[in-house]
Amino acid sequence: MSMTTSSLADRQTRPAAIGTENRSSTLLDAEAIRAEFPILAQINARGQRLAYLDSAASAQKPSQVLDALDDYYRRYNANIHRGVYGLSELATNAYEAAREQVAAFINAQARECIFVRNTTEAINLVAQTWGRANLCPGDLIINTVLDHHSNLVPWQLLAQQTGARTAYVPIRADGQLDLAVYETLLAQGPKLVAFSHVSNAVGTVNDAAWLTQRAKAAGATVVIDAAQSAPHRPLDVQSIGCDFLAFSGHKVMGPMGSGVLFGRYELLAEMPPFMAGGGMVASVSLDGSVWADPPARFEAGTPAVGEAIGLGIATGYLDNLDRSAVAAHEEHLAELARAGLSEIPGVELHGPLSASARSGIVGFTVEGLPPGEVAKVLDAEHVAVRAGRHCCHPLFNVLGLDAIIRASFYVYNTEDDVTRLISGVEKARGLLGPRSFTGTAPGHSGDPCARRLIA
Repeated sequence: MSMTTSSLADRQTRPAAIGTENRSSTLLDAEAIRAEFPILAQINARGQRLAYLDSAASAQKPSQVLDALDDYYRRYNANIHRGVYGLSELATNAYEAAREQVAAFINAQARECIFVRNTTEAINLVAQTWGRANLCPGDLIINTVLDHHSNLVPWQLLAQQTGARTAYVPIRADGQLDLAVYETLLAQGPKLVAFSHVSNAVGTVNDAAWLTQRAKAAGATVVIDAAQSAPHRPLDVQSIGCDFLAFSGHKVMGPMGSGVLFGRYELLAEMPPFMAGGGMVASVSLDGSVWADPPARFEAGTPAVGEAIGLGIATGYLDNLDRSAVAAHEEHLAELARAGLSEIPGVELHGPLSASARSGIVGFTVEGLPPGEVAKVLDAEHVAVRAGRHCCHPLFNVLGLDAIIRASFYVYNTEDDVTRLISGVEKARGLLGPRSFTGTAPGHSGDPCARRLIA
């Protein structure tokens, strides 16, 4: 049976129903959803099922996404936009249908959505195309101390290349951005404002629409890192009003090596290419080349076709779940976790004080215990968390922390996962006991951005 664009949409099967008789209708039926993720069915030698609490790093994939990848590579694997034979046309149609789906996911036009490998590549694309063409010596770039390295280092590099200068919005004692300082920086007439919608380390949720509105009023171009918001809450680039927005496919239950850069079309049309080669040109001669219109201009070479198709399926899956319900479910679990962890002696919670300013991320430390060692005890209990600096070194320097443990919740997590996290931390306290520390050491291989405390 041949695949068509309509059959791609047909495979975006509605996930498990929202709500149960015994729970609020704003919460998800997580047990039913969990059954759609094959990796979560594994049981360890002690009969414990996997409690996966590291979705902020990378989400697991539902059967629908895995089936879409398998179907592409088994049945119609071919290059796109080049062949006139059947397989190539099927692949091209599915690839462009995926672009339409991800555009709908963020309320954008398909021609404004560029397929990339991840958020990091998307932000570098903007920095090295729009940034190199528009920033001059002395121009101001505003970031925040909450930002992931992928939304800090590209702008630092751009500043070195162009002579621009950088400034950073600090956080207040309550874990939220200091908006008074933000306004002071905006008064200096920045050329660019770049910020994370949601902090990947401590879960701070920024008001993206308000921050964007104030930046645009100051004449700045706005870039948003939505890697931690796209998987978890409604996202509308029209309502936000930003110029560029990026997110990674692997965090929205899509394949590794997939992601999206949204850019306002009038800006994309003026930008030079990021890479040169096949597919991104309208014509080529020995005297020069004419660039193709966006988005093709920014998709040089053979793309990750199957991964883009899988990403389209993943965003359709999330849209069917209702992302407002997704956010409510995760925040419910996070609050249960915070309440339980706060009752354990020596546990300190990190992140915004206000529940309304927090996502489904819970960062914490245990007095006297290395975060990496606590994570190892949890792993022995089949509970997967992240320990380290989470690619946010400036934030950790400001907080005076060397590392934290991060539990991040998603659609397939349950209250049982919360219970096991809490009991695992209690067990770690009993097994490890308090320790004193004399220095720092590089992080373990599972977290290249981490530093671990050592005894």
